[in-house]
Amino acid sequence: MSLCHGMSGLLRTSVAILLLALGTSAVAANQPCSGRKGGIAGCDGDTFLCNDGSISASKRSCSAVLGLRNEARPQSLLKSSDGCQCGTGNYCVGPRGGVYCLTPGGSKSYKRK
Repeated sequence: MSLCHGMSGLLRTSVAILLLALGTSAVAANQPCSGRKGGIAGCDGDTFLCNDGSISASKRSCSAVLGLRNEARPQSLLKSSDGCQCGTGNYCVGPRGGVYCLTPGGSKSYKRK
């Protein structure tokens, strides 16, 4: 009987470890600015500004997640790429309607619709 009881406990422990591992990976995968973006540097209104200078595609509100008040500011859309660096609150509009900002490396970081 103790062998059967031991197998049952082992099975229960294995299932608990598996559920814990799956839950942890799901939480880690859903963080703004994860992976190569290097984490959250701050907010640009409601948009997450990442440590690599790009903006996150997250639909969550940065100021609400980080608990910041009065951080949101009007975001202006520019027709030319002058003054639309990420983190300034200004975004450029591309020829096909895409909204983006320019990272410090000069590449475009598109804002999710």
